[in-house]
Amino acid sequence: MLATPSGTPACPDTGRRQRLAVQLADMIPGAVTVRVSLTDPKRTWPHPYTIVKDENGTTLHVRRTTAHIVARWIMRAWPDADWSEANTLDLATAILTESVGLTGQVG
Repeated sequence: MLATPSGTPACPDTGRRQRLAVQLADMIPGAVTVRVSLTDPKRTWPHPYTIVKDENGTTLHVRRTTAHIVARWIMRAWPDADWSEANTLDLATAILTESVGLTGQVG
């Protein structure tokens, strides 16, 4: 990423992460949170797994391709997160939090 004369990145991660959250909210109407992990219950090896919830906590159905793309985008935007555990992205605040104890659970 290019830096400004002051040496700071021209596009700080926080702005990029906020834009991603807005784009995901537009891409998945009604989505409020997105939980991502590398523990797909249908696979025995690490594989991106996404659960999207609405404001009532109801799981929204997203196509498999969309789920994989969303998971990869989120993982790339937060490369320092511990992806051995599930992490939840709040689309309103663009804050990623670790979802301790929820890895591999469906729903």
